[in-house]
Amino acid sequence: MTSRSFKAIRWLTPGLGIKRWFVAIVAGALLLDNGINRWLVAEGLHFHANEALDEFVDGVIDPSWLSWIFILAGALLIFFGARFCLRAIVRAAAGGGSGRLVDTLLEMRLRDGYKIVAIGGGTGLSTLLRGLKKHTANLTAVVTMSDDGGSSGRLQKELGVLPPGDVRNCLVALADDEAMVTDLFKYRFSEGNGLVGHSFGNLFLAAMTGITGNFDEAVKLSSRVLNIKGRVLPSTLGVVKLCATLADGTIVEGESNISSSHGTIERVFFEPPYAAPLEEVVQAIREADAIVLGPGSLFTSIVPNFLVDRLSKEVASSHAVKMYVCNVMTQPGETDGLSAAEHCDALLKNAGERVFDFVIVNEEPPHKLLEAYAEEGQSPVAPDLDRIRALGVTPVPARVISETLTVRHDPAALAEVVVGVIERAIQKRASFVQLSAAPAFESG
Repeated sequence: MTSRSFKAIRWLTPGLGIKRWFVAIVAGALLLDNGINRWLVAEGLHFHANEALDEFVDGVIDPSWLSWIFILAGALLIFFGARFCLRAIVRAAAGGGSGRLVDTLLEMRLRDGYKIVAIGGGTGLSTLLRGLKKHTANLTAVVTMSDDGGSSGRLQKELGVLPPGDVRNCLVALADDEAMVTDLFKYRFSEGNGLVGHSFGNLFLAAMTGITGNFDEAVKLSSRVLNIKGRVLPSTLGVVKLCATLADGTIVEGESNISSSHGTIERVFFEPPYAAPLEEVVQAIREADAIVLGPGSLFTSIVPNFLVDRLSKEVASSHAVKMYVCNVMTQPGETDGLSAAEHCDALLKNAGERVFDFVIVNEEPPHKLLEAYAEEGQSPVAPDLDRIRALGVTPVPARVISETLTVRHDPAALAEVVVGVIERAIQKRASFVQLSAAPAFESG
């Protein structure tokens, strides 16, 4: 398919807000033509445009073809007239932009999308963002800052910067040119004194922190450089160590040690216990249309955000549509054998507040790679919907997985479900408000 043909097809993209006005233009032209003819007749004027045109083209074009020629010509004139008119308006509004009208209209649609705050960390959060950026540009990713393993842990110990790994993943997921940025930011050095094991993205953020003197500013500057859709915010700028209390009373220190402890986790906590929230995070939660938790490691990616001061209460008191995306597979050392309801219960207890009302649960178990996962001690998370309802939470069963080299959430499918939950919840609230506001009828 040629580039020109592809550009033409893009005009059919749902949600551009242009096709409906094209139909309005056509309807308006028909009504205008009918109205003018009626006015002429009412005034006693007997000017018939059809007869005049027939005389003009007599002997040149078969009159039987005139109807189709005029229909085609009229449609083309309306289409191109509206198209170039809108292009001129967009160019003027954008201050002489590129004139890529479809791209501009798509960007306008994204700017008008729901304000969504996604809270979590790890690869799960970046998977969610990758799908949601197709629906809205009003995205705020709130990322945990307790990673102490791998390249992130080394940079924190050696340079004193906050762990950049999870932030890096989210920046890549929201980048405008994701393919190029992914290859660059995920590149890991395999040689070089002191470089082995480090990813370029982590070093980039560490360098930006050195330039700006502040990790938060480094993330903002990196966001502008990568032209991301939305924004990425650390949940806290405090230096904290994640700890866990196991069922047998053992205390495990450090995120990487928690995952490898292979004990039943009762609760997680920070050392030192206090971590101040970023005020921009608090403001984003207050302004959100929806708040999405996860997917990701329950105790080391999602819960740590709620150990930050005030965040649990802010989410609980928010009027946004709040949902949790439950993992597809259990995680060794963290959620061995836990069902979907047990994931929900653990999250609610550790957050200490009702931080979600809906939970998205994968309803169709994976068919591939089960033996390989079983060897690693992982199994599909059981969708025990009745037990979820018993917690006062509404389950949203859906098929949201992708089975390739791994079993994980499919970004596009998950985003569709998330946006669907938001739309249904908002419509339900609107209907409730209308019914509540309706006047009561007194009996005679």
